[in-house]
Amino acid sequence: QVQLVESGGGLVQAGGSLRLSCAASGTIFRALTMAWYRQAPGKQRELVASITRAANTNYADSVKGRFTISRDDAKLTLYLQMNMLKPEDTAVYFCGNAPTGSWGQGTQVTVSS
Repeated sequence: QVQLVESGGGLVQAGGSLRLSCAASGTIFRALTMAWYRQAPGKQRELVASITRAANTNYADSVKGRFTISRDDAKLTLYLQMNMLKPEDTAVYFCGNAPTGSWGQGTQVTVSS
């Protein structure tokens, strides 16, 4: 497992932007496919975006063209740039790697209309 700590959440108006960060504790991070997930109240956790060790990316249809996932392996940090935010993007956002069971504690993103 790798320890993960998210930051960067907050309250923003619709149409605004936020950048989430996820700091990892170990160099195993560089070998992992990492992902951002989110969970809204009363809903299941859903995959938002993922990035492989080769920086190949994948996005949920709901965020394509608005969100960008990236990684800095030198800094052991995962990012999620979120633009053109919508109220339906409101959720707790988690970074993680499911196969290793590595998850952060989550950071709240609230988008007001």
